[in-house]
Amino acid sequence: MEAKIVLLPGDGVGPEVTAEATKILRTVADAFGHTLTFTEALLGGIAIDQTGIPLPDETLALCKASDAVILGAVGGPKWDDPNAPVRPEQGLLGIRKELGLYANLRPVSVRTALAEATPLKTHLVADVDMLVVRELTGGIYFGKRDRGQDDAGEFAYDTMYYTAAEIERIVRIAAVAARSRRKTLTSVDKANVLGVSRLWRATTERVMAEEFPDVELENILVDAAAMYLIQQPARFDVIVTGNMFGDILTDEASVLAGSMGLLPSASLGDDGPGLFEPIHGSAPDIAGKGIANPIGMILSAAMLCRYSLNLEAEAAAIERGVDAVIDAGARTADLANDTSQALSTAEMGDRIAAAIRSA
Repeated sequence: MEAKIVLLPGDGVGPEVTAEATKILRTVADAFGHTLTFTEALLGGIAIDQTGIPLPDETLALCKASDAVILGAVGGPKWDDPNAPVRPEQGLLGIRKELGLYANLRPVSVRTALAEATPLKTHLVADVDMLVVRELTGGIYFGKRDRGQDDAGEFAYDTMYYTAAEIERIVRIAAVAARSRRKTLTSVDKANVLGVSRLWRATTERVMAEEFPDVELENILVDAAAMYLIQQPARFDVIVTGNMFGDILTDEASVLAGSMGLLPSASLGDDGPGLFEPIHGSAPDIAGKGIANPIGMILSAAMLCRYSLNLEAEAAAIERGVDAVIDAGARTADLANDTSQALSTAEMGDRIAAAIRSA
């Protein structure tokens, strides 16, 4: 097949890990006889520096005309002023909205070879294999907001807003995923306090009863979910939740795998290209040192093959390559017991590419 892929390396370690994902996609394309065309564009802080805005029109046009988009990371200390009129994160939120990417899929599993890397006891993470489905274009990140001054002094507010239709579509995505796994769906909300969460819970219960009676539904409050992710992480199969809760819980869940650098994500909509990125940030403290873990980005490339290009065999080949290298003892600095033996970002990419070619 032929496919057009837009690369948005972004800021910090983004360019370093994006280069390794591109390397792996080229390796898979050669192995399976595909033609992939890569085009690089600006997003985030680097876009602000070069164009004055975090999401240039040219970038958006290229992404809309592509088959899939790879994103490295955005942000860093240079652009951290909360009072700045433009910020890198605006580009990230903007591209999600413009591409209609309302469903963020974040798989979290623990490899046996890395179980000792987790801060939890090994027996707690032994059977962890979950998928978190986060609503991505609604909720408090996109609701009405303001900051100002009145008779009581300075104030600010952000509004958590969801429609039933927004909740229905994300629940369907999660329920379909649960149906192909262990047929258990956990919906996370704050229905004991928030009216929007009461709508979330009622809508979820209706959709599940009417359309997915074969999938077991569990409703759980977000504070309890945070506790269970540490106490009993293996109890979860598929989790569905809103934008802010999903953002927080997936970062918490990332430590189960041993390093945030291991975890991928896919952001999907009903039509058009998906966007694929590791869940870690720009990591400015290690940017430019060549020591970032590229595995989360590489596994995001596997998700790109699976969800945007419908190339299941190619996705599986990437995942087997990652597993083979980890099982053989290869580690980047974030996972290595002896950092003097750690592989660089590029060396890890090379090892995985070699494993794919030799399979």
